[in-house]
Amino acid sequence: MKILGIDPGMAIVGYSILDFDGKNISLDHSGSIQTAKDKKESARLLEIYTDLKTIIEKYKPDVCAIEKLFFFRNYTTVMPVAHARGVILLALEEFNIPVYEYTPIEVKQILTGYGRADKKEVERMVKISLGTETLPKLDDTIDSIAIAICYTRNQGVLNK
Repeated sequence: MKILGIDPGMAIVGYSILDFDGKNISLDHSGSIQTAKDKKESARLLEIYTDLKTIIEKYKPDVCAIEKLFFFRNYTTVMPVAHARGVILLALEEFNIPVYEYTPIEVKQILTGYGRADKKEVERMVKISLGTETLPKLDDTIDSIAIAICYTRNQGVLNK
């Protein structure tokens, strides 16, 4: 089974493709979609949508695990992230990919057992889950891997 993990954002969308055989997890591919801040929001959304469709066509994921928005401290960023998430969900629906949503607290709880774990603890658990010492550089990409791992541990028990 191929799992597409997504950490949505307007400037950076982290994504990863995990292979899961019901027991073992391996990282097939990971990366990011990055949009330029000097472009119009509509052009950035189109770029996210188009790039994600290309990723879906290339890797043919069976399901998607995506971060769910539930609270933001910075109200100026919540709307653009919500818009980006919207075009991501549109692309996933277009390809009939089932979507499973996890809040950041749920991701931390599922991976570490503690919903307020810090980034380093989440990274450590991602390394353990993948059996590796190296991870991608971008936090957004690492977060997408963590979100995808949640699906392997909680296959649809949370939100669908």
